[in-house]
Amino acid sequence: MERTFIGAGLLSGLVAGIVSFIFARIFIEPRVTEAIDYEDIRSHAESELAGGAHDHGHELFSRSVQENIGAGVGTVVFAVAIGALFAVAFTVAWAIIGRRRPEADPRTLAASLGGVAFVAVIGVPFFVYPPNPPAVGEEDTIGARSGAYLTLTLVSIVLAVAAVVLAIWLSDRIGGLWAGASAAVAYLVGVTITSALLPSFHEVPGPVMDGERIVAPGFPGQVIADYRVYAIAHQVLLWVVLTVVFVGLVGLMMRRTALARRTESVPA
Repeated sequence: MERTFIGAGLLSGLVAGIVSFIFARIFIEPRVTEAIDYEDIRSHAESELAGGAHDHGHELFSRSVQENIGAGVGTVVFAVAIGALFAVAFTVAWAIIGRRRPEADPRTLAASLGGVAFVAVIGVPFFVYPPNPPAVGEEDTIGARSGAYLTLTLVSIVLAVAAVVLAIWLSDRIGGLWAGASAAVAYLVGVTITSALLPSFHEVPGPVMDGERIVAPGFPGQVIADYRVYAIAHQVLLWVVLTVVFVGLVGLMMRRTALARRTESVPA
């Protein structure tokens, strides 16, 4: 059964990756192109102020390859990996919940796990450190920003697991509703404290100035806003498709298992 769950997770991730890549190609890549165009304009203006020639550099892969093959492969591989991890988490959770509550529906567990995982892995880190398009952010702070984001993500996952364990422990004592609410509050308090302790970053480029004259404008705020909206929509789509497909496959497994048991129970 564990291998079947893993297979369902891989297939769910594959479907989610393909769907989310199509969304990203239509909505996110144009924002990335706008950011890259701005970066070229800014680099040219800064080079002119410095009295040097603007070096466009040499790209190993063309922009067309990057936004199609590169982004497609990257998105699908990421989604398949998430699907595998999701299946592992579901297998562990079902081994615990199924033993404690034989009447539980694995489809409900899978849907709940998808919601909790999205909040812990994507939602909270996105809210604290929303992603930025190219040209936003200082090169000197890349390490600090990556470290803070990774720290928050790991702490969020650990706190989410602890909250689920707490909810299970409290459910027999104060009921499922109050147990879930108490665990959610404990999780929110934990991630709020963690977020307050981590550094913040505000590095949107301002205009390039030559005395009182604006040589190049600051980074367009609308591009950042659109990019972030589409980025979170992209993740929501990926996780919804992954969870729905996985729930559907689990339901198919349940029907096949029930059919096999009825067949075995029929006397020859």
